[in-house]
Order: sequence, then structure tokens, then C-alpha cells
Amino acid sequence: MAFLQPADIAALNALARGTAVENLGIVVTDAGADWLRATMPVDARTRQPYGLLHGGASVLLAETLGSMAGGLCVDPAKAMVVGLEINANHLRAVREGTVTGTAKAVHVGRSTQVWEIRIENEAGKPVCLSRLTLAVVSLRPG
Repeated sequence: MAFLQPADIAALNALARGTAVENLGIVVTDAGADWLRATMPVDARTRQPYGLLHGGASVLLAETLGSMAGGLCVDPAKAMVVGLEINANHLRAVREGTVTGTAKAVHVGRSTQVWEIRIENEAGKPVCLSRLTLAVVSLRPG
């Protein structure tokens, strides 16, 4: 399914100002008709005490991408999306550099959405595979 709204990368990055997304250095870099991509540095902000990319940072990247992409699939005057469930399989350790996540829709329905987010290292090898389920919540006036 193609996005209902154009993916304005500058606007998506502006939404992150003053949030955990900005604090971890996540930057939306690219978008297609039905996918969204962002990068995140592997540095002191995103490493766990043993020097590896923290799994929680990968999950934050995944939920950010899936939620932003999901929001592009609804009319913002009528609905918003919120996370219901997320899982992550951590496949490969990363100690430094940058990881890149790409969100693609598995299901976009009236009441739920399911997104797959693939996070890769700089060599294009999978680091984390995540699945995010979003609820589509109607906005009611008042």
C-alpha cells in the first residue's frame, strides 16, 4: 500500500526534535511510496555496557520507523497510530559505525497495521529484524 501522504523527510525529522529519537541520533534519510528509512549511529548513546549496540536502541529505531510510516497511511485529521506490540530478533552484533533501518508494511487495515523493520549494518548484513503492530485510533473532536 502506498502512503496516503507524501513522506516529507524534513518534516519527519522535525517531529523528532527534543525526543529520544533526536537524543539517539536517529535521522530519517529516505522514503519511497510505501517504505521509510533512517540511520542511527552506534556510539556512546546507543551502546550497552559491553560495547555492543543496545537491543533497546534497535527497538527504538524500529518503533520510530514503523510509527512514522504508519502515520503516513492515515488521514492525520481523522486518525493517528499507536504501538500495540513490538518484537525484535537481534541477529548480529555491531560495535561501531551506523545502522540503517527500513520499514515496510505487511498489513495496513482500518484498525491495525503491521510493519516489518529490517536493521542492517554498514555492509548491508542484518542486525535486527523487528515486527511492529500499530492500532489506528480515531481522533474525535472535543
